[in-house]
Amino acid sequence: MSKESIKLIANNKKAYHDYFIEEKYEAGIVLHGTEVKSLRMGKCSIKEAFVRIEDGELFIYGMHISPYEKGNIFNKDPLRIKKLMMHGYEINKISGKIAEKGYTLVPLQVYFKGSLVKVEIGLAKGKKLYDKRADIAKKDQRREAERDFKIRNLK
Repeated sequence: MSKESIKLIANNKKAYHDYFIEEKYEAGIVLHGTEVKSLRMGKCSIKEAFVRIEDGELFIYGMHISPYEKGNIFNKDPLRIKKLMMHGYEINKISGKIAEKGYTLVPLQVYFKGSLVKVEIGLAKGKKLYDKRADIAKKDQRREAERDFKIRNLK
């Protein structure tokens, strides 16, 4: 992994807020030429995106890739459903876990690995409202503690 440079294109912070991420997987993504050029310019959003398994294949819905400015007729629909590439045994393993109650697949980040576009997807379990409140309280406590520590060290 040290040989191939990883350049982050899009990150989904909302997923960490709304879900407990149990496992992470890396998947390739099937794209057309102008979409790759648009991604190189960083024009991608996965905030509202989700992943589904259909007939033993992975598909990502709601991933928005802005049309490439110089792409004219070759541009594709920005919200079209894109196929993800993973090994069959990985997909079977994931679909077995999704069959359990409360699990879903969410895209966590999109990045270039070398010259290839990859999507990191997470096997996630939804958070309840009180879980989110607990996380926010923890974050506030940590921030408060860091602030106190900084003030003490400045004196």
